[in-house]
Amino acid sequence: MITLYGIKNCDTCKKARQWLEQHGIDHRFHDYRVDGLPPELLQRFIDGLGWEKLLNKSSTSWRQLSADQQTDLTQEKAVALMLETPTLIKRPVLECGNTLTLGFKADQYEVLNLKDAKG
Repeated sequence: MITLYGIKNCDTCKKARQWLEQHGIDHRFHDYRVDGLPPELLQRFIDGLGWEKLLNKSSTSWRQLSADQQTDLTQEKAVALMLETPTLIKRPVLECGNTLTLGFKADQYEVLNLKDAKG
């Protein structure tokens, strides 16, 4: 099963969803705001991608954090921030089997052979 994780109104998530639909790839969309972000899911992302890659330090949500929240980052602190504010997670995260892909670029999705994945 292919799952795309993100936020419905995110432009990059919209592009990824549109690409998947245009290529006839069956998938499920998991919206953090609607479906939530369980700690186990975030941990799976961290295990596969690393918390440093996952944390979006160029987001509006990051800029809205206090200086104390932004400094002395550890994995524990980053996890707490992302659980509290899922918009701090780079988007989208595509999960296909045991493979996680961060962000969206058409050529990146092309090489994943998503049409061969069981939907």
